[in-house]
Amino acid sequence: MELGRMLVGYSSSSSEDDSEAATDRHKRGSPKCQEQDGGNNVSPARKKPKIEEQVSKTRLPLPGCLLDMFPEDVSSPTEDSSLHGGRVRSFKHERGSWATYVYLPYHPEEEFGELLEELLSLAGAGGAVWTPQEELHLSLSQTVVLRHHWIQPFNRSLRAGLVHCKRFVCLAGRLRIYCNDERTRTFLGMEVCTGHAPLLDLVQAVDRTMKEFRLETFYKEPSFHVSLAWCVGDLTGQMGECLQGMQRVVDDHEEGPFLLRLDCVELRCRTGNKTFRFPLEP
Repeated sequence: MELGRMLVGYSSSSSEDDSEAATDRHKRGSPKCQEQDGGNNVSPARKKPKIEEQVSKTRLPLPGCLLDMFPEDVSSPTEDSSLHGGRVRSFKHERGSWATYVYLPYHPEEEFGELLEELLSLAGAGGAVWTPQEELHLSLSQTVVLRHHWIQPFNRSLRAGLVHCKRFVCLAGRLRIYCNDERTRTFLGMEVCTGHAPLLDLVQAVDRTMKEFRLETFYKEPSFHVSLAWCVGDLTGQMGECLQGMQRVVDDHEEGPFLLRLDCVELRCRTGNKTFRFPLEP
């Protein structure tokens, strides 16, 4: 009996210990008990997903007026060439990157519009659709890509390099056909016949800035010209005979050969939708 009572007592004592241990484990595992204990055992990993879920549910989209304030920070839509007359980008658009080129503007005379209309009528006789250039200019650089934080120092460098460049006049009168490097567009241009030397001086100044920013410089033997119109595709092999007829129209103008005159008093740099102006010395 003594031995039996001892065994029973030992068994009862073990069960109570096990029960107390289980109760203690249950209390420690209870979130309510953890909070009552001061939160020392709270597991942040369990609560974080719930908090994130609540934040995501309550987060509101930015108003359109705020997005419009920072166009360079908004992802651009998929490029659709049909919306741009069939034109294709020469390089992929990237957020924070700005297409940039340097040029001399051309302000056409009144008679230029009638001449261009006649030239494009002849150029389109073969079925090609020609589009007049929106802004007539003479390029002094290739189109390069600038990061947004380069824009101001790039233009400061340009201004410093042009400080001693003088104003001048150049004339253009010979029609030529050009094609871009990707062979996706053909251009009708009028090539410069006088004023090469000061144009080369400007190109050298622009190239120094390009090298400073490790960008591509201008062509080694440039054909300075004003692009008049463009069409989609490579038509350089089809415009030979047509070009001769158009040149006769230019040469047989009412008061003699038509010469396109550029009064080079200001150089410009177009960066994205911004234009920087650099007046030349008188």
